[in-house]
Parts: sequence; C-alpha cells; structure tokens
Amino acid sequence: MHAIEQILVLFIAAVVLAAAARRVGAPYPVFLAIGGALLAFVPGAPSLSLPPDLVLALFVAPILVDAGYDASLRDLRDNWAPLVSLVVVAVVLTTAAVAAVAHALVPGLPWAAAVALGAIVAPPDAVAATAVLRPLHPPHRILAILEGESLLNDASALLIYRLAVGAVAAGGFAVQAVAPTFLLGVLGSLVAGPALGWLAQRVFVRVQHIPTAIVLQFVGTVSVWQLAEHAGLSGVLTTVGFAMTMARMAPASIPARIRIPTNAVWATVVFALNIFAFIFIGLQMRPILAGMEAHAAQRYLAVATAVLATVIAVRVAWHMAFNAAVRWRDRRHGFHPPRPMLRPTVGSGLVISWAGMRGIVTLAAALALPEGFPSRDLIVLTAFLVVLGTLVIQGFTLKPLLRALNLRDGDPVAREEAAGRQRMLEAAFATLPAQGSAVVDLVRKNLKMHLGRQLHDGQSPFTAFSADYDAHYCAALQAARQALLALRGSGEIGDDAFHTLENDVDWLEVSEPLRAANADATG
Repeated sequence: MHAIEQILVLFIAAVVLAAAARRVGAPYPVFLAIGGALLAFVPGAPSLSLPPDLVLALFVAPILVDAGYDASLRDLRDNWAPLVSLVVVAVVLTTAAVAAVAHALVPGLPWAAAVALGAIVAPPDAVAATAVLRPLHPPHRILAILEGESLLNDASALLIYRLAVGAVAAGGFAVQAVAPTFLLGVLGSLVAGPALGWLAQRVFVRVQHIPTAIVLQFVGTVSVWQLAEHAGLSGVLTTVGFAMTMARMAPASIPARIRIPTNAVWATVVFALNIFAFIFIGLQMRPILAGMEAHAAQRYLAVATAVLATVIAVRVAWHMAFNAAVRWRDRRHGFHPPRPMLRPTVGSGLVISWAGMRGIVTLAAALALPEGFPSRDLIVLTAFLVVLGTLVIQGFTLKPLLRALNLRDGDPVAREEAAGRQRMLEAAFATLPAQGSAVVDLVRKNLKMHLGRQLHDGQSPFTAFSADYDAHYCAALQAARQALLALRGSGEIGDDAFHTLENDVDWLEVSEPLRAANADATG
C-alpha cells in the first residue's frame, strides 16, 4: 500500500508539472522529463517494473491509435516524399549512426545491442513539437509532415528494434534467413490491420452504452497489438492500419453522444500514459545510478551526450540535404502541389529538422528491453537522456525559431473550413420546407448561428450579432446553472433530478457558441 501511495503522490506531482508547463507556454513532456530526471535522485522512491512484453502494448498501442484517428490520408498522400525521407531514410541513418557511435565508445557492446539503441532513439514524437507549434499557427504542411512522421516512423524504428532484440536473443542472425519472415510480417500487417479495424467497427457500432463502448475501444486496441505480436506480425503496422480504418468508418456510424466523451477519455489516457512513462523511466534509472561508480557514470554520460548529438545532427543534416534537393527540383521543374500549400523553403526545412524531439515511444522501447539484455542499464539511461536533451534543447528553442522565420501559408485549413461550412449550410437548408414558418425560420437562424458564424468577415453585422449573442448566452447559461445548484442546495430537488438537469446544461455548454471556450486543452 505504501508503494501505491507513493505512485499517487508522484502522479499528482507530474500533473502539477504539466500544469506549470502550460502556464509558461512549454510542451508538457519537457517538464515531465525534468521531473523524471529528478525522480531518479529521490531517496526512498518505490522500485517498480512492468513485464517487457506488456510495456509496448500498454504505452505504444493507445498512442498509435490516438494518432491514427487524427491522421489525414490526404495529407499523407500529398506529402509522401518528405514522409518517406523521414520515416524510412532518416530512421535508418539515425539507427546506423547511433549504433556506430555507441559501438565505438563501448567496444564491448554487441552490434545487435547497439542497433537496438539506435532504433530506440530514432523515432521523434510529434506531441511536444505540435504543442509548441499549433498556438503559433504554422503552415499546415509542416504540421502534416510532423504528425504523419510521428505516426509512421514508429513502425520503421520498432521493426528494426524487434529484429535487433531478436538477434541478441538468438546470438545473431543472417539477413537471408530473416528477410522472408520480415517481409511476410509487414505484408500481413498491412492486410490484418484494416481487416481488424473493419471487424471492430462492425461490433462497436452496435454498442450504445457509452462506458461499454469506451472500454471496448481500449480492449480492442491492446488486443489488436497482442494478436499481431502472437501471429508474428508487426504490432505497430497492424495497430496503425486498425486505427486509420476505424477513423474513416467511425464518423458515419458513431453518434455524437458517444464520440464526445470518448474523445475526452482518450485525451486523458494519452496524457496519463505520458506521465506514467516518465515516472517508470525515472524509477528504472534510480537503481542504475545508485549502483554506479563515478568513472562508470562519466562514461555513461559521455555515451549519452554523444548519442544525443548524433541524433540531432543526423536529422538536421539529412533533412536539410533532402530539402535542398526538393528546392532544386522545384526550381527546375516548377512547384505543382495537388492543392495550395507552403512551398518547401530553407525555413520550413529548418523547422522540420529541429522538431525532432523524442518522447514516449523511445521511453517505452527502452523499458521493454528484457532483463539481462547486454548493457541494458547503459541503453535505458542513454535513451532517457536523449529524450530529456531533445525536449529541453529543441522544445525551448523551437518557438523562437518559428517566430524568427515567420512562415506563412495563407491558412488553407481556414479556407477549407469556410467552404465546408457553406456546403453544410446549403445541404441543411435544402431539407427545410420552401415555404417558411416560425419554426422553419427559427431552425434556419439556429443553423446559421452554429454553422455559418465564421463565413463573414469581422466587419459584418452578423459577426457583431454573434458576439452579442455569445455574451448573453454565456450569462444566461451561468444563471441557469446557479439556479440549479441553489435548488439542490435548498433540498427542493434531489440528486437524481439534479444530475439529469446538469447533463442538459453541460451539453449546452460544450456546444456552439461556447465550443472554443471549452476546447480540449491538450489539443
């Protein structure tokens, strides 16, 4: 029980750190990383561990599903070249460079273990980068590339990771022996993921009980990962295919009353998983540091520093070289994007190059190394210091870099949103009777208020009317809530009636026109 109490205290402390990060405008993983580092030096901290096979399923699978739901197939297609460059080439180059550096600094480190270290630190995490970039409204193309990379590079990195860990267990492997199994696993995953997504959606659409629906989503996520692993497939690729298939099918069949609480629960779970990952890595490092002699600590720190520098340098060098090649091609053949988007520039290359912060996938892969793995302590410590170093160095400098470059793309997302609102209004109005009535006029005004509020410029009478409406709406809703609280406080209504009425007011509060004011803070 004492250990549970300590974990709860650590969790609350992490929540406070995340709140402090939001207050100063920093991505919350930066403060969690700092807290995890401090946790390694806290005396009396509990010693906790998870089974290696469970770590990736618990930490990585939900993160991939959450990212898969937000991924845009259109944006992935539009930016396929930079994504392939980052997801495949950059990951392979980073893995190879880190393995070479680690093996040179620690000659006794087996090559397979060095490759595992390289694969662990290779995939960047877009959570911290987008947390920094989104408030500054960067060009959409930059966000699309970073989010697509974060979704797909886990697959390439963890495939290499699995091969390297398997090679250590088997005492080595030959490429010709593992290649057929590897290719079969990849192809099987690309088929199994969408198939499982289609099957799961057919089941989920029949579940109308909200808590049951949410629980089934999490059970399904972990089950898909475990099923893929037991079948010899890639858990990452299968889970990504599962998530993206669900994301395409769910909007047409899942009602809003299930989707709203589901989104809130998933945002909370992803936040909690990030917290637990940093807590567990901090607790893993404490016994490592406690039993380490001074000269060993210096050597480990030197290796971690070299790996950190390698990770940053390889990404910048490769992507800027790729960016230069793309700009040369555009000058020679012209820039012909499928839709309006930012032209590749030196500035956009610098932002993408510098947005290589590592996060939860790196931590989870390090924690998933089995006990007895060669130089496990060195790899775990190095992985954490790479996460900490990239979050602090790049996390605090990415915002000033973007502001200094002042990149603009004319906000194509806003234009698409306006076009979508107009089309939705036209479709909605087309269903209304041609001859008006008091009821039809009220429906028309309500639709225009909620769907058409952004279709006019800031000088139109409609915009002023909307602002006035919002002010009165907020005041009236607050008065209604206070009256409801007073009724329960005086005993005029019981809790059953209170909660029913409270639910009605809550749905009014999260709907337009208060949507922006109640937007999810983690978005």
